[in-house]
Amino acid sequence: MPEYYDSLETRDPEERERSLMAALSGQIAHARSNAPGWGRILAEVDPATVTSRAALARLPVTRKSDLIALQRAERPLGGLNATPVPQLGKIFVSPGPIYDPEGRGRDWWRVSRALFAAGFRAGDLAVNTFAHHFTPAGSMLESGALALGCAVVPSGTGQTEMQVATIADLRVSAYMGTPSFLKLIVEKAGELKADIGSLKKAAVSAEYLPPALRGVMGERGIRVLQSYASADLGLIAYESEALEGMILDESLILEIVRPGTGDPVSEGEVGEVVVTTFNPDYPLVRFGTGDLSAVLPGVSPCGRTNTRIRGWMGRADQTTKVKGMFVHPSQVAEVVKRHREIFKARLIVDNPGGDDRMTLRCEVHGAPPPGLAQAIAESIRSVTQLRGEVAFAKPGELPNDGKVIEDAKKYG
Repeated sequence: MPEYYDSLETRDPEERERSLMAALSGQIAHARSNAPGWGRILAEVDPATVTSRAALARLPVTRKSDLIALQRAERPLGGLNATPVPQLGKIFVSPGPIYDPEGRGRDWWRVSRALFAAGFRAGDLAVNTFAHHFTPAGSMLESGALALGCAVVPSGTGQTEMQVATIADLRVSAYMGTPSFLKLIVEKAGELKADIGSLKKAAVSAEYLPPALRGVMGERGIRVLQSYASADLGLIAYESEALEGMILDESLILEIVRPGTGDPVSEGEVGEVVVTTFNPDYPLVRFGTGDLSAVLPGVSPCGRTNTRIRGWMGRADQTTKVKGMFVHPSQVAEVVKRHREIFKARLIVDNPGGDDRMTLRCEVHGAPPPGLAQAIAESIRSVTQLRGEVAFAKPGELPNDGKVIEDAKKYG
């Protein structure tokens, strides 16, 4: 029988949806009233009307790429924090720089749910190899493990031989860190002939987990599960023992939108991960992560009933330079919006003979009417200030990979 972190994980999906939507307007009101940045962004929004996904989808998307400018305009957090900075617990610094808060609550990043799914239990001794300075990963995982009742060795990154000695001496049972560093530790233990057989479970994140590496670790008696988190949102989704997609955290609303827009895509279509949180300290509303993913149909065989996603599938910000000018996904979306015959498009940028060229491939129903290609080309010129060609595709012909702009330029 599978074990669950709490009863929320197995509730009826309709009950979950009702609960999230019932709480949504209150969170919007909280953000508008207590965070000046959200007060400006949501100035035209009546929170009482935001009680459905359709209403939520009409709100603006605030993207991670917007944070640098927002924070420069209003230090340190762009006014997006509802709790004053002196009442927060920590401020982290990500490249950019982007400043990310941590509040004072227990398991503030909600990571304990993912660790539980990975087999972590009270009494485990867990080595935490994520960095504990500037970026929040170390603090994030530590707080989740402590909330479960684990003891933590904050080992941080590097010093592989010392990591091996620590695991062997203390009989560490659990690992937190990147999959590649776990591989280095296990290989170093083999070189040193050190006994790290106490290590039985690993919660990994922050980079791709190759199936072959999971298999090799499994052969050594180490079960490896991964989670998907960000410095802004904390835990987003996590793997369970079923190993079929990643299960969304219980306290988030997920949307998958077409890159460059705020428009939700059909279930199964790849798009940008947009998340709304119920965090009272840092209430992110329609926060665009810049990551690509897609919703998987059905529920997990493990019995958890929340939405599943395919995990991280690349970056949504596909801005590309053409003839010295940047072309953005939002511009492609604007061209598509001007022509109702187009229901999906992909801008291909290549450079035959060394000269940059743009071709907008458009999926349309039926035969394109006369003059449509020329009209679309004129829209491309109007929106991007660049000349582009137009090619038509049949429905379903364009790849389902979330790409709105494909940079196919070749160099050398």
